[in-house]
Amino acid sequence: MSALFKQQNKHPLPYQVMQIALIPSDRSKLHARIATRFSAMLKLGLVDELLALKEKYLLHPNLPSMRCVGYRQAWQFLAREINETELLDKGNAATRQLAKRQLTWLRSMPEIIEFDCLANNLAQQILAVASQLENISPKE
Repeated sequence: MSALFKQQNKHPLPYQVMQIALIPSDRSKLHARIATRFSAMLKLGLVDELLALKEKYLLHPNLPSMRCVGYRQAWQFLAREINETELLDKGNAATRQLAKRQLTWLRSMPEIIEFDCLANNLAQQILAVASQLENISPKE
């Protein structure tokens, strides 16, 4: 990875990069979207997917891939450590915690331009800022 970063510095991009973050203005709407998404993942077969992976590969709960949000809770469910209601509740809670950490990380970046991902005119807002940046010459 270090070699890749060194190589990138030798060949600057021929265009200006705009770093953006999509930050929700309403935390309750974010939580509702998380709940909808996690429920959909369960309905679409998250637990069955994990079962298939366990049959195909030698997995254990301490692997980084099995500690990620969703798989960890599904593993606990398959191990009968939690029930279906707890699977849903713990999955939603873990996803909310992950989203909070991601938002904190994004906000720590000084060059980032924040946009409200819940805005009806999100694409237009991003395009407007991007068009303003096009008129600024890249840093040399």
